[in-house]
Amino acid sequence: MASIVCPKLCGFPARCRQWKLPRIQFLEKNMYTVWENQGFNSCHQKSIKTPRALASEVSFKASTPLNDKDSMLANYVPIYVMLQLEIITNDNVLKDKEGLEKQLKQLKDAGVDGVMCDVWWGIVESKGPKEYDWRAYRTLFQLVQDCKMKMQVVMSFHQCGGNIGDVVNIPIPHWVRDVGVTDPDIFYTDRVGNRNVEYLTIGVDNQPLFGGRTAIEMYSDYMKSFKENMVDFLEAELFTDIEVGLGPAGELRYPSYPQSQGWAFPGIGEFQCYDKYLKADFEEATTKVGHPEWEFPNDAGEYNNKPNETGFFGSKGYLSEKGKFFLTWYSNKLLIHGDEILEEANKAFMGCKVKLACKISGIHWWYKDETHAAELTAGYYNLNDRDGYCPIARMLSRHYAAFNFTCLEMRDSEQPTSAKSGPQELVQQVFTAVKREEGIMAGENALERYDYKAYNQILLSVRPNGINRKESPKLKMEALTFLRLGDDLLLKKNYNLFKRFVKKLHADQEYCSDLRKYSTVVPLERSKPKIPIEELLEATERIKSFPFDDHTDMSVGGQLDDFIDGFFNMIPFF
Repeated sequence: MASIVCPKLCGFPARCRQWKLPRIQFLEKNMYTVWENQGFNSCHQKSIKTPRALASEVSFKASTPLNDKDSMLANYVPIYVMLQLEIITNDNVLKDKEGLEKQLKQLKDAGVDGVMCDVWWGIVESKGPKEYDWRAYRTLFQLVQDCKMKMQVVMSFHQCGGNIGDVVNIPIPHWVRDVGVTDPDIFYTDRVGNRNVEYLTIGVDNQPLFGGRTAIEMYSDYMKSFKENMVDFLEAELFTDIEVGLGPAGELRYPSYPQSQGWAFPGIGEFQCYDKYLKADFEEATTKVGHPEWEFPNDAGEYNNKPNETGFFGSKGYLSEKGKFFLTWYSNKLLIHGDEILEEANKAFMGCKVKLACKISGIHWWYKDETHAAELTAGYYNLNDRDGYCPIARMLSRHYAAFNFTCLEMRDSEQPTSAKSGPQELVQQVFTAVKREEGIMAGENALERYDYKAYNQILLSVRPNGINRKESPKLKMEALTFLRLGDDLLLKKNYNLFKRFVKKLHADQEYCSDLRKYSTVVPLERSKPKIPIEELLEATERIKSFPFDDHTDMSVGGQLDDFIDGFFNMIPFF
């Protein structure tokens, strides 16, 4: 029996657990100092400041005492499983309706709350400008509703194909791509002129190049049409979240690490601002500050470089006055892009009982390098002394939009040391940033995994300090989006462990169909007043992150459980 209680086995097997041991928390006590930039020219070391609130003092609404059942439901984290990327075919047809219905019922039997699907711009508006065809999606939505499940839907304005996990190809509408034949600068462009056709450059957000419409007007019209054609489902509260695609893979970022251009992990990626529209914008910005001679970095390396192999990162060019100006401009353009499109989304869905959401990529490689090079090329101006995520959280909070963050399943120890990855610290920093801005935190796993280590890490990420049996927990994610529905998930071994995982997300409570018992369901309000960019940038000062527990208190089990499950899974009737 000694081996059963060995800490390396992560606890008792789920089928043999007979005793409850007290949970011991080990809180690290660290001293935090940062470098605070003064303008673009100098910096000095100083103790950390708290412009809005310390992590330990972030403003939480006063908790209301709850009865035993309600207090446990307050710990409930709903799970939405991503549907297959090609569930609606390029021909705008629901794929294998009967097979999908069977899979949805299996998810329902596992206690899953709902599913998520991409609503592809390249499919719905494929025939021509404003020629929307929603019929296949309506069929899908009706099927999900009949299965008594909820939905998260993504306004997917990007191409499917060219990113990690993309197994199909769904391009953006052909009539949009046709504009690029004569004006290829509508697409993101790297330093040597490679075009990336998976998403329109933010340089054309307000350029009327598409039959007289701007890119933002096209996105806005699409969302308005979705609302007009889905009124019945909206009124029935089928949709819980409307996630707005804001870049490649639907994420608010630049396409800095595209596999289609030869990128491979853990390359630092490349800046994507060399189209003529962003070049002109940068030239105007440099002229305004009296430095018309400044240009884009020409020594930032190639997709698969390491930071120290480049001049911009290895020789500290990113810390120069010119480097800081460029990085501020580059990241600000991304903030403005997200803000303007979410403004349109808010107008389209105002009054509907849904939450808006935005996905942010979990770029964990080189996070522990002082340059944070991979984050910088993606547009996240995050350094040890500068918070690149808090301004995004502040912008999202004005639209009542959730901050949906990836890589919840990843652990530092699983990454190659040479990549200087820090997924756990990154999630911790982001969670702190969102709560500091009194925002809504949600998340998803970045890669398909069905093992206990990944599940336990996700459970820790969504409830970093465990469950609270007396009141609503201060740290809890709004929801988990899980990657992905398919044959692998529904294999006997994976499915059995997945059911246990769902139960732990629900804090060992039974499936709850009423969102109001564990979340807030209200009509979407009009966005708050626009926040000046200067005020958004006030949020860049780093603060101490919330302490996370070392392990989840809702574990699905450990190595011994895995062994026992494997044994039982070999028995056909078990």
